[in-house]
Amino acid sequence: MQAKVLVIACGAIARELVRIKAMNHWDHIEYQCLPAALHNTPENIPKAVEAKIQSQARNYQKVFVAYGDCGTGGKLDQVLDDYGIERIPGAHCYQFFTGTEEFNRMAETEPGTFYLTDFLTRNFERLVIKGLKLDQQPQLIPLIFGNYKRMLYLAQTESEDLQRLARRYARFLGLEYEYCFTSDRPFALALEPSLGPTSHDQGVKIP
Repeated sequence: MQAKVLVIACGAIARELVRIKAMNHWDHIEYQCLPAALHNTPENIPKAVEAKIQSQARNYQKVFVAYGDCGTGGKLDQVLDDYGIERIPGAHCYQFFTGTEEFNRMAETEPGTFYLTDFLTRNFERLVIKGLKLDQQPQLIPLIFGNYKRMLYLAQTESEDLQRLARRYARFLGLEYEYCFTSDRPFALALEPSLGPTSHDQGVKIP
């Protein structure tokens, strides 16, 4: 019988995780997502993940964490090492949405890139414009985004509505706009070694 797996994940990638689970028939997996707003205070991500591990891990044969480092400066990995838990490789979701090699190529092509995903495009108004008070203080735009040259929309779906929004936000910030359809495939390939049917059961250490 296949191990029952808990995936502790960032809420910003919840839609993609649900699609990939359905596409691969990974019925042994259960997701529990933490608020995407934790990215505004990345120092709180390790504690939030650890709290979820301590409260839920005993109910599963395996726990996996669907977070990159996400600005924690290695502190998330320190927590996971204590419990013997693996996470998805990479520094952030942009890397596993595109694949490491492709993301590195994009970053080298234009280091001054602000990246969008489907989630960030849907929530740009709330998280960026209002979150940074750019609607009230537009003079902050060059101060915050002055070192960026382009906005690159890494799209998981081919939604024309989201593409229109992304172009609007690029104009709002005064950035060049580029579009790249990633699909869910690179993300699924990054998850498969740990969550796929051939992954091995492992115990979770609870101090």
